[in-house]
Amino acid sequence: MGGFKLCGHLVDIPNKAIFSAEIEIVRGKIVSIRKIKPSPELPYILPGFIDAHVHVESSMLVPSEFAKLAVCHGTVATISDPHEIANVCGMQGVDYMIENGQQVPFKFYFGAPSCVPATPFETAGAIINANDINELLKREEIVYLAEMMNWPGTVNRDPEVMEKIAVSKKYGKPVDGHAPGLKGQMAAKYASAGISTDHECFSLEEALDKAALGMKIAIREGSAAKNFDALIDILDQYPGMVMFCSDDKHPDNLALSHIDDMVKRALAKGKNLFDVLEAACITPVNHYRLDVGQLRIGDPADFIVVNDLENFKVRATYIDGQKVAESGKSLISSIHNKIINNFQISAKKEADFSLVARGRNVRVIEVLDGQLITPAASGEIKINKGMAVSNLEKDILKISVINRYQDSAPSIGFIKNFGLKSGAIASSVGHDSHNIIAVGVDDASICKAVNLIIAEKGGIAAVNENSEMILPLPVGGIMSEKDGYEVAAAYTQIDLFAKEMGTRLQSPFMSLSFMALLVIPELKLSDKGLFNGEEFKFTNVFLS
Repeated sequence: MGGFKLCGHLVDIPNKAIFSAEIEIVRGKIVSIRKIKPSPELPYILPGFIDAHVHVESSMLVPSEFAKLAVCHGTVATISDPHEIANVCGMQGVDYMIENGQQVPFKFYFGAPSCVPATPFETAGAIINANDINELLKREEIVYLAEMMNWPGTVNRDPEVMEKIAVSKKYGKPVDGHAPGLKGQMAAKYASAGISTDHECFSLEEALDKAALGMKIAIREGSAAKNFDALIDILDQYPGMVMFCSDDKHPDNLALSHIDDMVKRALAKGKNLFDVLEAACITPVNHYRLDVGQLRIGDPADFIVVNDLENFKVRATYIDGQKVAESGKSLISSIHNKIINNFQISAKKEADFSLVARGRNVRVIEVLDGQLITPAASGEIKINKGMAVSNLEKDILKISVINRYQDSAPSIGFIKNFGLKSGAIASSVGHDSHNIIAVGVDDASICKAVNLIIAEKGGIAAVNENSEMILPLPVGGIMSEKDGYEVAAAYTQIDLFAKEMGTRLQSPFMSLSFMALLVIPELKLSDKGLFNGEEFKFTNVFLS
């Protein structure tokens, strides 16, 4: 790789300075920075953005295709938890993510998934134990212990949980947190186990409490969970303790924006430029000890060129001195790897989704748009020939989770705020075990949507009386190996179809994917039954 020079207004974030400079890059490294005479025509040059916590799988794209879209928004690196594919394919899944990501010019930093399965109350496709964690953390490609979702086990010093944390400490690698709603003494006990971050805060009070304990706060703005507005003011009090992340980003959203949007929004709220850029570009590098450049002599030439420091429209993105995006177009080529999966079930019958009524009053999962928490509500269903069915007038619909690793009876519950007036939607992207989740107005529609997914061994589907649509996800049943922009366009179409059936949710398939996430309170549904995430135990669908 030859050398080149680039001129612009250099944004020196650590020293809180901006000056005109000529930067010389040789063999992917910055070899000199020379101040030059200022010129208003020059663009701005600053370090690239970093997503401080993301499940690449939630983009429905393999890492190489995720990178293609992300670099157009100035993202040069991600802190990536391969937890989703690990729950499906175990260690083979982690290897797949690393190997696929290494084939493109992008800096993926993977973690060792700490909770596979996430809980013992669901069926997953694999188990990753403390010995496996040790093998992963030995590897230089694995830079941290990924989110410790088992906060009860952490607080109560469960031996296996503590062994995993101890392994991470042995290798000098940080431990990511996941403790939604935890405050006070419980949060203190969680942090004292060695937890260094949290991306699950949904109130400023909670974030401030955890920051005071020394935990870095990753402000999350994803496709389903949106905590930016609630948390951004923490930047005023703890500027060096904040990072930006997406956690889960669907392909249509990733095609439009990434961390760049959070930077623009923070500045629009009057936040200090250097505090904002420190969160977006610097704090993750220091916390995880990443080999990502900060625009210093000797650093890797990882940086972005933007028109101005208000809109942050990215002219170009460079990684290790290679231009990977220019004027909104990716310069990364697609690659193709062998597909891996774990999908073992046969087609379902409509009768599989019937539920004998034991009364009209039921516990109901309440979906909150833009949030992962789901309050436990109650409501009245309808009864047809002794069977419990959806109540469309009150927007109480049937939800089902179907074990995709072995044939067994679907679990059934009820949910509100999806708003469907006809048909059903279903997905094999179902955090964390990625069983099939479906919501619909009747059993026939639910069965039809589920069988579309089973036939493809993974995907997202929407059906009504007259039409059906599916986006196949053959890699682990959760990702597509196709061009990221094609997947984004296909996702946009199926998302529109779902909304034409009546759902009012901003991102119905992303919201659906979290309805089996038992570690987020309050009420969820696993393939084994209705689950109370605050008491960490199963509960009955029907109210006594």
